[in-house]
Amino acid sequence: MTPVHPEFAPDPALSRAEMEQLQLDLAEEARFEDDFAFDPRAIGGSSGGTQTTLGEEANLGEDTDSEPGDAEPPVVAGVDQAFTADGEKAVSAIVATRGDEVVERVHAVEPTDIPYIPGLLSFREGGAILSAFEALSVEPDLAVVDGSGRIHFRQAGIATHIGVMLDVPAIGVAKNLLCGRPRESLADPLPEGGRVAIEADDSVTAPEGTVIGYAYQSRQYDNPQIRHVNPLYVSPGHRVGAETTTDLVGLLCAGYKLPEPTRRADSYADQVKAEVGD
Repeated sequence: MTPVHPEFAPDPALSRAEMEQLQLDLAEEARFEDDFAFDPRAIGGSSGGTQTTLGEEANLGEDTDSEPGDAEPPVVAGVDQAFTADGEKAVSAIVATRGDEVVERVHAVEPTDIPYIPGLLSFREGGAILSAFEALSVEPDLAVVDGSGRIHFRQAGIATHIGVMLDVPAIGVAKNLLCGRPRESLADPLPEGGRVAIEADDSVTAPEGTVIGYAYQSRQYDNPQIRHVNPLYVSPGHRVGAETTTDLVGLLCAGYKLPEPTRRADSYADQVKAEVGD
């Protein structure tokens, strides 16, 4: 795949102010609403996922009268990164799946020209991710990126950056909350399938109270008071709404905490990292 919007390339040579302005421009271009052609009910494959409202309360897809099995599963590209021990190289791995089948694996290794800066992750990792997408021969219907989408200070996390540049539906799945305010307390563990809206506060450029994503409990132990799993923080990157993003993640988590495409990409990134050498 080649970028549709190369003007948004994450150039690490930009000043911090220029990077932040580029993200503001990206957020203006991004569409945080459903705009995709695949039937989301067919996305999980035969293994299925955890609890979601999809197919019960949601009204998604072009043909909601059809059965989920009638549609061909979309191609989902899981995207994850790893770094060499010296931090000088980023490994970006993409595993493309269709239902339960892996249809392609690609990777790219690029130098990291800047250190990690909260909110500017795409300028450290984006070059490697775009290089990996250029090596991908299959056209994905959805990209699931390890990192934030709209849950970001300027509504333009790495999933938004990649989604807008490639003009592909994209969602971000992060393990930690970067910004925003949970609508309900997350002090107590959530039950499996539970979700809590993350709203914009004064740290986010979206209007106060805008739902920018969800804390989503993809997996949980039977007794979370003794031992519990922390939630994921999922958010739209581009061409997917916040509620739908959470539904799709639920369908893609095949009994694991992480969505299956990114879980496989994480494993592949570690494999490539070992081959590159620390």
